[in-house]
Amino acid sequence: MLSLARGFLERKGLGEARLEAELLVAHALQVDRLGLFMRLDAPIQGAELDRARDSLVRRGRREPTAYIVGHREFFGRDFAVGPGALVPRPETELIVDLARERIPAAARDGLRVVDVGTGSGCLAVTLALELEGAVVDAIDLSEDALGWASRNAEALGANVRLHDGEGLERLRELARAGGPFDLIVSNPPYVEPTERDLLAPEVREHEPPLALYAPADDPDHWARGLIELASQTLRPGGLLLVELGHLQGARVHALAEASGARSAEIVDDLAGVPRVLALVR
Repeated sequence: MLSLARGFLERKGLGEARLEAELLVAHALQVDRLGLFMRLDAPIQGAELDRARDSLVRRGRREPTAYIVGHREFFGRDFAVGPGALVPRPETELIVDLARERIPAAARDGLRVVDVGTGSGCLAVTLALELEGAVVDAIDLSEDALGWASRNAEALGANVRLHDGEGLERLRELARAGGPFDLIVSNPPYVEPTERDLLAPEVREHEPPLALYAPADDPDHWARGLIELASQTLRPGGLLLVELGHLQGARVHALAEASGARSAEIVDDLAGVPRVLALVR
C-alpha cells in the first residue's frame, strides 16, 4: 500500500510523495507513523483500502494533507485543522520562539497576551501552554476558525478566551476594557491578490481567502494597523510580534522605525527569509 501510494503521488507531481504516502496510509489504517511501521506485515482490510483510496484521490486533487487527516503538528503538539482555518506552518513557530526568549519566566504570571487573527488557534493555544500563568485572548472574524480554535484549546487544555470580530477594532476594544497587553502576536493575511496564481493549488484552492489575502494594493495593511495601534494597546516595554510575507521586511521595518517604537527589528526564519517583526513599545 505504501509503495502504491507513493507511486500515485509521484505521478501527481507532489514533491514529498514518500512522507505524504506514509501520513495518508497511516490515517487510513488509523495509526500514527510509528504504528504504521510496526505493522508492515499486517494484511490490509477492505475498509482500510477504501479509506486509503479516498484519501489518495483527495490528495491527488491537491486538497491539503492536513485537511484530509484532520490535524497538523505545531510546536510539538497536534492541532485539529480543516476547511475554514489556515494550516499551521513551521515558520510561524518563530513567533513562539521569540516570545519564549524575550519574556522572562518570572514575568509570565498574569501576562496579558492577545493573538489577532487566531485561525486554528495554534499561536494562542501554544502561548497559553508555553507561557505558564499568562492570560491569553484570541480574535478572529471567521466563525469556522473560532470553532477550530475552541476545539484545539479544549483538547490541549489551554485557557484561551475567544472573541469574534474584525481584528484591529476588537484589539482596540479589548485593550480599552482590560488595559494594554504585554504581548500582541499575529499571523495576518499578507498575500497580495495579484499573487494568487503563484500559490500552490493546495493553498489557493482550499485554504480560506480571508486568512490569506491582504486588501488589494495594500499588503502591509495589517502590519501597519498593528504598529499604529501599539501605542494604544501595548504597555510601555510590551512586545509586538507579527509574521510577514517574504517581501515585506524592509517596508514594515521602516513603518516600525517611524512609529517611535523603543526598538524594532525583522527576524529571519530558518530559511533566511525576513519573517517576523519584533517591536517593543
